[in-house]
Amino acid sequence: QLQLVETGGGLVQPGGSLTLSCAASGFTLEYYDIGWFRQAPGKEREGVSYISRGRGLTVYADPVTDRFTISKYNTKNTVYLQINSLKPEDTGAFSCAATNRGVGAPLQADEYHSWGQGTQVTVCS
Repeated sequence: QLQLVETGGGLVQPGGSLTLSCAASGFTLEYYDIGWFRQAPGKEREGVSYISRGRGLTVYADPVTDRFTISKYNTKNTVYLQINSLKPEDTGAFSCAATNRGVGAPLQADEYHSWGQGTQVTVCS
């Protein structure tokens, strides 16, 4: 059974950093496109980062492109999202999602068919 589990969230002060993990089981992550999404309180879920199957091409949402870094370690079957210079507006539930059906719009949630439960990130002083 395909499963994604996110970890690494927490309470962080502005300016801090976090590394979120998305661990896959039941499938080989290397052959899937992976997206990271954020849902702030009272707002719609938004795509923040993407990494492709195979070569690991990356895409970032404009507001985060200089602070977020997505990477994958195939031997650990895990994708990571490094977040630097955290801001209060980064607060939200971060989820990873996977698809092996190809993506046309990698930051669109409806491109993905499997989702993790999410991990909460709270940025406040």
